[in-house]
Amino acid sequence: MSHTSERLAELGIALPKVAAPVAAYVPALRHGREVRTSGQLPFVEGKLPFTGKVGAEVSPDEAYRQARQGALNALAAAASVAGGIDEIESISHVTVFVASTVDFTGQPAVANGASEVLGEIFGEAGSHTRSAVGVAVLPLDSPVEVELICRVRG
Repeated sequence: MSHTSERLAELGIALPKVAAPVAAYVPALRHGREVRTSGQLPFVEGKLPFTGKVGAEVSPDEAYRQARQGALNALAAAASVAGGIDEIESISHVTVFVASTVDFTGQPAVANGASEVLGEIFGEAGSHTRSAVGVAVLPLDSPVEVELICRVRG
């Protein structure tokens, strides 16, 4: 069985640096064999590539890609308290918040951006429960925010 770090290299994915909190919280906490992340925005090099609502300023396809980035940012936060990416055994739950127009109902398809990248990285261990939640607005006018609950080796 290969290590997660090896799988990331095979996929050509480099985990980003852990994003600095934008308020009074920490990016992730470990309790025993569980790691929970705070909601992670889809920052790329410290900036949000897109802002606005899905269904208006942001297309569903772009929101999917932003959910993927948010999941990678959350995974980096989880790894930072787990002892490294290879210490994450599985993904238990994913919550994806989607800032969307009132008539947009494609939140599950947007959330697939997060779910699918975790599946690519972890295989069967990336199978998880999930919530895809439409909201009026997110911090910094981000189109998506992703939270993870992970199980770590122990």
